[in-house]
Parts: sequence; C-alpha cells; structure tokens
Amino acid sequence: MNQDDDKRAAAEAAVAEVRDGMRVGLGTGSTVRFAIEALGRRVGDGLRVEAVATSLDSARRAAALGIAVRDFATVARVDLTIDGADEIDARLWAIKGAGGAMLREKIVAAASTRMVVIADASKRVEAIGAAKLPVEVLPFARAFVTARLEALGAAVVARDGVTDNGNLVLDARFAAFPAARGLATTLDSTPGVLGHGLFLSEVNAAYIAADGIVTRLERGEASG
Repeated sequence: MNQDDDKRAAAEAAVAEVRDGMRVGLGTGSTVRFAIEALGRRVGDGLRVEAVATSLDSARRAAALGIAVRDFATVARVDLTIDGADEIDARLWAIKGAGGAMLREKIVAAASTRMVVIADASKRVEAIGAAKLPVEVLPFARAFVTARLEALGAAVVARDGVTDNGNLVLDARFAAFPAARGLATTLDSTPGVLGHGLFLSEVNAAYIAADGIVTRLERGEASG
C-alpha cells in the first residue's frame, strides 16, 4: 500500500456515510479528490445528493463527475462535510489550510450537522502544532497581521497569489506552539484576520488509513 492507497481508503470509508437525499460539503485537497471520485461513482449508481464545495477546484471536479453542485451562498445547512487535514490528533483538533481554503472550509463546517476528516497516517500526530498554520488575511492588513503573528513567536511567510476569496495567506510556523485555544481566540479577535487553520471544535470524526487499514476516531468515543 502507498500513501495514495491510504488516502483512497480513508475517503471511501467516509463517503460510505453519505445517504440518499443528503447535502454534502466537499473540502479541498489531494485526499478529498479521492472522496469526490468515490461520491461520483455512487451518484453514477443512482445516489441522489447535492453538494457544496469549499473551493472552485473541488466544485469543478465534482460537477465533472455528475455531482449536482450548489452555490453555498444559497445554502444555510449541510448534512455531512468531508474534508482533509494537515495535522489531526486524538482530540480531533486539526490544522487545515495547506490548500488555502480554510476560511470557506470553516464556514461550511459551521453549517454542517457532521464533519469528518479523512487522512493517511502521516497526518495523525500526538498534538497539533508542527505544521505551518495558515492565516487568511485581508490584503490591506498584511503587514499589521504579520507583525502580530511575529509577536506571538511565529516565523511568517506570505504565499504567492490569492485565495478564491481574493485574500492573502500567511503561513505561520511556531518553534513552540502556543496553547491552541488561546491562539485561536487571539486570531479570531485580530482585525484583518479573516480565517485561520485551527479547527478545534468542528471535527466530529476522522477516518485515518495506515497500510490499508482504516481507523475511525469519533469525538467522545473510543476509536474503532
């Protein structure tokens, strides 16, 4: 088994949760592409669902496979969202945003009855914080937010290009990761920060595959 095989296995396990008539949120990234493919096959077999996507790329991929994609601007609630993660730990705390879609991902997650993360074993960690933390920033506030992040102990690198929302992404890497809840609160209250990749309460479950074996972690339950 290679990493792509594990990504596919985790994705297919999560897509098995989808039921007829659901509205499904589709995340962004390489692992989610396998979920979109798996969902497309089920739709081809007669499953009736509609989807919302957290990125233009995911929307295009889903539509190309025959999945009905709605504009999230017209949607208030989602039944199940399937997304990836850069890191996830046993508390189901995650860092997301390597693909630059963390603001849309967090909005869709907030609208979802259930959110599941899919990942290969390389993304499972003892405690989040080694990965860079993406922060979506209003371009007007780039220097100000960069200085705030540096004052918190981060080395900050601005990504090239802009998000689907037309904003900038600052990648913050901490030598010593601050207390996650406090960091999230600080970022949420910083003018110019529009979103960030700390997902501390949004994830209900995770499907993590290692050597072809998928483990489900469920918030509040033992893994199985």
